[in-house]
Amino acid sequence: MIKLGIDRIGEYKKLLAGKKIGLITNYSGVSSKLVEDMDVFKAAGYEVAKLFTPEHGLYGAMDGASVDNSIHPKYKTPIISLYGDRKEPTSEDLDGLDVLVYDIQDVGLRYYTYIYTLAYCMKAAAAKGIKFVVLDRPNPLGKKIAGNRMKKELSSFVGDYELPIRYGLTPGELGKYFLSYLKLDLDYNVIPMEGYKKDMKWTATGQLWNLPSPSIHTFNSNLCYVGGCFFEATNISEGRGTAAPFQIYGAPFVNMDEFIPELRKRIDCEDVAIRPRAFTPFWSKHAGKTCYGVEFIPLNDRLDFLYPAIITLKTFFDLYPKDVEFVKYADVARLSSLSGDETVTEYINGKISLDKLKEIWAKESKEFEAIAEKCRIYS
Repeated sequence: MIKLGIDRIGEYKKLLAGKKIGLITNYSGVSSKLVEDMDVFKAAGYEVAKLFTPEHGLYGAMDGASVDNSIHPKYKTPIISLYGDRKEPTSEDLDGLDVLVYDIQDVGLRYYTYIYTLAYCMKAAAAKGIKFVVLDRPNPLGKKIAGNRMKKELSSFVGDYELPIRYGLTPGELGKYFLSYLKLDLDYNVIPMEGYKKDMKWTATGQLWNLPSPSIHTFNSNLCYVGGCFFEATNISEGRGTAAPFQIYGAPFVNMDEFIPELRKRIDCEDVAIRPRAFTPFWSKHAGKTCYGVEFIPLNDRLDFLYPAIITLKTFFDLYPKDVEFVKYADVARLSSLSGDETVTEYINGKISLDKLKEIWAKESKEFEAIAEKCRIYS
């Protein structure tokens, strides 16, 4: 089993001992032995003076729900929410702190909001002149880089800083990218993992699955969140409110007898199994209604679900043009907020081929690979 950054804080007393610490974390902030990071800091003799929480808060509020400031129930430490009226700490929030420490499990995808909380907190620390430390954790999807780079004019809290969809960096490495991209004058530090290799996916780390947010229940959900997140911009359920978010997709108006055969004609991927699936979400889209559609079952951790997801989305649009609609969901204002440009919309509308989309995206992901190499910590 690898050692996480949180497992190694006792080795980095020069960074943390005697300091007033602001800890940016949530329920994923646990050690390899599943001990909460507040308890780990306390046992190491370090003082956490304030907590800062991203989307979903400290204990897992639903998607898009505003979270208020509160108090830690055990340590009575102030908890400042960075998902509600504001998404970054103010200068006053950082008063009295010597260092900000980031310890949150990532999913390795551009549209995950935690990484923008990381960037915003880095900017705030630079403006305040205090240190910043990332306790590193695995990128569950490994080093693979895929997809287009986010267009600046489409930047939002679900896509920014010209990141590709899969950026192939750990949180500590991604922080190095932000440091360079934003040209920050910041005392930036990473407590690295021990035993981690850059080509590791989650299954090779020896770690138990660490729920990063309420709808990424399993590693399989994480694999299918690659591209599956695009469905958030439509009225097709992406399985939120079920036992298999991002593995099942459907709506009440879908006829599985016509949809599944057509989908199987279009998707040629040996890393995933496809089956018809009816399901009833207990919350989110179509709550309490039976939806008809498809379930995807990853067969290995090599699965790149990006293009199967896009093909599936187009198949819904092709077969049910009068029923499928674009919708606003949480921070998602439009499909391009997630897809990063207009190519997915153009593919759905038949204006470009899938091969052309792949060609455009491959060029942009290759551009980012050269940048990512400069940010890597692990060999």
